[in-house]
Amino acid sequence: MKTIHVVAAIIKRVNCIFATQRGYGDQKDGWEFPGGKIEPGETPEQALVREIREELDLAIVVERHVVDVSYDYPAFHLEMGCYLCSIAEGTPHLLEHEAARWLAPQEIDSVDWLPADVLVVDALKAQGFA
Repeated sequence: MKTIHVVAAIIKRVNCIFATQRGYGDQKDGWEFPGGKIEPGETPEQALVREIREELDLAIVVERHVVDVSYDYPAFHLEMGCYLCSIAEGTPHLLEHEAARWLAPQEIDSVDWLPADVLVVDALKAQGFA
């Protein structure tokens, strides 16, 4: 099975986190933390800054690593590094996603998270977010 290495941004604002709904692919309509694949020669943090600029036209600051998630989807194995981020400049513009929401702790379970992202939500809850 092919392994895909990606990074995901847990973008925070006040006491909310940013969730996006996929607009394409096998996982279309599922909710996720935005991010993407790490390019050769990039650190995870560099990849995250680039991906968020490409997907949301947003400048972020990567603050700290939160959790690594491994998940077996039917067609591939996912290795995802997740990082807490804040907005450095701009407001999110959806360039690849169908929808987005700022979720307060009590709303974190109100969207249909993709399976790997459920593990991230569980880690956030364990760390006191919700």
